[in-house]
Amino acid sequence: MTDSQQKFDILLDELERWNRKVNLTAVRDRQEMITAHLEDSLSAWPLLRGKRVLDVGTGAGFPGLPLAIVDPEREFHLIDSNNKKIQFVQHMIRLLGLDNVTAVKARAEDYAPGHRFDTVIARALASLPKLLEIAGHHVREGGVFIALKGRYPEEELEQVPDTWRCNVRELKVPGLEEGSRHAVLMERK
Repeated sequence: MTDSQQKFDILLDELERWNRKVNLTAVRDRQEMITAHLEDSLSAWPLLRGKRVLDVGTGAGFPGLPLAIVDPEREFHLIDSNNKKIQFVQHMIRLLGLDNVTAVKARAEDYAPGHRFDTVIARALASLPKLLEIAGHHVREGGVFIALKGRYPEEELEQVPDTWRCNVRELKVPGLEEGSRHAVLMERK
């Protein structure tokens, strides 16, 4: 078993344990967690750019924690407004020894880290226009905002401001049917 696989096992064990006390995720089945959380998160890995990544609305640490586990050279900042979820993420950072991850309780619109990010990523958080409204300012010049979505978000794409260029990619997630996951890559024009 590789170091990453061991860390994924620990992450899932802790997620199951904490989920019994604190509602971190609706997904309870271990195999479903692997598909819905780990594999879904990792499907975005090839799309990341640059050194600094911001995970907006990370919840229980997805996609940020799995991405940080497999990509220790990048710097990951995970934010969420839910204190219990951020406490879990901070616990996992310590337990897994992830020195490339910072977790902060904050709303995206209020978060002020003092710099912008090469990649901003959000999974199942809000509509594309809303995501850009609350977190678009965190994307540096030449950076990308990646919104992980379910089905092709045609209506949302029509509502994206003209100042952003969108490119949609279908994601292949083992265990999920084709066409069920998409990544919208948004860049400033």
